[in-house]
Amino acid sequence: MSIDFNKATFLKSASALSQCPDDQGAEVAFCGRSNAGKSSAINTLTDQRKLARTSKTPGRTQLINFFQLSGLQRLVDLPGYGYAKVPTALKAHWHQHLDEYMRNRLCLKGLILLMDIRHPLREFDEMMLQWSNSANMPLHILLTKADKLKSGARNNTLLKTQRELPESVTIQLFSSTEAIGLDQLISVMTEWLETELPESS
Repeated sequence: MSIDFNKATFLKSASALSQCPDDQGAEVAFCGRSNAGKSSAINTLTDQRKLARTSKTPGRTQLINFFQLSGLQRLVDLPGYGYAKVPTALKAHWHQHLDEYMRNRLCLKGLILLMDIRHPLREFDEMMLQWSNSANMPLHILLTKADKLKSGARNNTLLKTQRELPESVTIQLFSSTEAIGLDQLISVMTEWLETELPESS
């Protein structure tokens, strides 16, 4: 049975693992550098312009935000990492509870890592790749803002980036403004979210 992403609703925000929803069912988390387009991707995926808060100011998402798809399926918008202009102590807090969430959340089925196609594989992206590999966590990369490049340039960037990735990591082009790659993202998300869920009788 297909997942109706359009029915997604905001569930809650959490600043620590203890505040997250019950660790049951399946969820997929969106992560990436500040301003990589996580919230925009979630809004495009769900066809809801204001579901996830977007901002031109890096670091707007400071909490782990959960969105309900069904009783057992959720989307998760993780705090952006990187160059957000926030105090060092607050940034350290974000990283600590992000690490706890990703290492200890049993219902986490995969990570969607977003990278601006014009600046792929920065230091923090490499960190996420290493973490997902060590944790044996499925990871799918969205090269966002693909509409900013011409077709040839974006395909060249896709192939070049793909060659630098572990074989287990998948990657695609994506644009929230032009919905480039939306069907492919939905396919990946559906496969992960339906993993190990009990079949309805």
